[in-house]
Amino acid sequence: MTKKRKILALDFGLKRTGIAITDENNIIAYGLTTVQSTALMEYLKKIVPKENVGTLVLGEPKRMNMEDAHISENVRLLFQALKENFPALTIEMMDERFTSKMASQALFDSGLSKKKRQNKALIDEVSATIILQSYLQSIDGRG
Repeated sequence: MTKKRKILALDFGLKRTGIAITDENNIIAYGLTTVQSTALMEYLKKIVPKENVGTLVLGEPKRMNMEDAHISENVRLLFQALKENFPALTIEMMDERFTSKMASQALFDSGLSKKKRQNKALIDEVSATIILQSYLQSIDGRG
């Protein structure tokens, strides 16, 4: 029996990128880490084979009116770079509107201290987890 390939999600930012991954059965999304965006490709080249990743989901930033956000062009460039660096992977885009607000609310609801809730790296990681969970629901027909 071949092992199921995991799904990895990215919440890309100009400074940091939050990263989330699924369990072996692609049921649960959990935060993996946050890396400096300048080191993202190097990190992915190590983690993709190590974690047996088959799909990369990239958060697609949009404004409320569906127009591009200030970072949209950077995300499109990253999408192309991912396709070039990981030709064997499925690479998908997923709407990421509201994920930062949802992440902040989730951290607040969890009872974390104000100082920990203001940790932008943690917010990015939780945002990536929300993007990945939304993706899982969309492919499972629950979303």
